[in-house]
Amino acid sequence: MTPQPARFAEALLQIELPGLPARRRDETVHFIERRMASLPEPMAVGVAIAAAAVRTAGAVAGHRRVAGLIAARPLPVLGDYARLVRSLGFAFVWETWPDTKPDGAPG
Repeated sequence: MTPQPARFAEALLQIELPGLPARRRDETVHFIERRMASLPEPMAVGVAIAAAAVRTAGAVAGHRRVAGLIAARPLPVLGDYARLVRSLGFAFVWETWPDTKPDGAPG
């Protein structure tokens, strides 16, 4: 069971790092997807359940709106999912492009 965070990750990165160029954002989303696909099975099950809830909410209310809501509020479980996606994305961005500005713009 593999979580599929692409839409949520893209929406969250657009909110958290608005200056991140589209090409870099795409690379970051692919990195997040690869890392989540390699999670140990027990963790992957929990993440997949949270991802399914977020994906369903995003389909109903819009992915960007849901990402903004989850990013801004410490919701149990869903907030942890957002933190996982955010931490993977931020780590990749600043490891790959160390001169990146705080808003994601190239340095």
